[in-house]
Amino acid sequence: MILQTGAAQAVDEIQVYNADIAPVGTFTLQQHLNYVWQGSTQADFPGGIAPNRTLNGTPELAYGVTDWYEIGLYAPFSLDSEGNFVPGGVKLRHLFVSPHAAERKVFYGLNIELSYQTPRFSESPFGIELRPIFGLRDLGWEFIVNPIIDMSFGPSGSVAFAPAARLARDVGHDIMLGVEYYSDLGPLGNFSPGNVQQHSLFGVIDFTAFGFDVNFGVGFGLTEGSSPLVTKLILGRAF
Repeated sequence: MILQTGAAQAVDEIQVYNADIAPVGTFTLQQHLNYVWQGSTQADFPGGIAPNRTLNGTPELAYGVTDWYEIGLYAPFSLDSEGNFVPGGVKLRHLFVSPHAAERKVFYGLNIELSYQTPRFSESPFGIELRPIFGLRDLGWEFIVNPIIDMSFGPSGSVAFAPAARLARDVGHDIMLGVEYYSDLGPLGNFSPGNVQQHSLFGVIDFTAFGFDVNFGVGFGLTEGSSPLVTKLILGRAF
């Protein structure tokens, strides 16, 4: 998830990584979707996309190479408030994790994402995301932190700190309820003023239905720089 500093901008992926990867030799397909019910009506830069009333997402194809390494490919997109389809470019990611993370009490990993973004998505066409993963799972609870570093290269290139976190509880029948936190504090070493930083809190539910893993959430912005109301949906399946 790449966030720009300043006014809230729609994003294609809203997710806290938990170090789970596809089994060796197996593909997984996820569809990420989110809708900004209330957001800024002004784009962050000339020619950009104003977040308000946008549908944003990305299909993600991943492949389990080893029990500690997964490779993935994204194709972000957006439907703006006028219904125009806007391709967002392409992302390639490499995910390195502690093997069998779902069975561990303590798990960790590192996601490295390389991206090309189209001019309407970003003034800086190239980017690198470093997403460390640290998690604890015990007694039906899980707590995960992703202290994300976003680097963009181009006319408006910067290095931003955008931490995310998740606290969830297994309530039985393969259902988890929790909260997820997403933020963008701005450039490292020179954080943005508090009112323009992005801080959002999502109530989330995870479950399985018809063979699909489902993550659904409703998010509320906590600052002026955040979109006030966003819903998100992730559908995933291994094959």
